Amino acid sequence: QVQLVESGGGLVQAGGSLGLSCAASGSIASIKFMGWYRQAPGKQRELVAAISSGSNIEYADSVKGRFTISSDNAKKTVYLQGNSLKPEDTAVYYCKAVVVTFQLRQSDYWGQGTQVTVSS
Repeated sequence: QVQLVESGGGLVQAGGSLGLSCAASGSIASIKFMGWYRQAPGKQRELVAAISSGSNIEYADSVKGRFTISSDNAKKTVYLQGNSLKPEDTAVYYCKAVVVTFQLRQSDYWGQGTQVTVSS
C-alpha cells in the first residue's frame, strides 16, 4: 500500500506565494512520476507540473515562469512553489505518483487534495 500526504495550501492574496508538498510512503520500490494536478469548480482536473524519470520536468503553459516543481528523492517528496499567484490558480491541488511497489506492481496513486484559494 502506498500513501500520499499533502501539505500546504490555504488562502493567499493575488500576487502572493504558496508552497505545497507531497510525501509518499509505503511499499515503494521506485517512483516513476510525481506531479501536481488541480481542479477548479466546474472544470476538469488538469496537470500543473510534473517530474518523471527523475529529471524530466513539464509545466502547464498557464503556470510557466510562476510555478516551480522540485523533488527530494531520499524523502520521496515532491514540492510545488507558486509565485505571482492569480485568482485563476484557485483550485483543489492533487498530488499524483506513479509507483512501482516491492511486489513489482506499477500503479497510480493520488493524494487527498489541498485547497488553494487566491483572492483578488
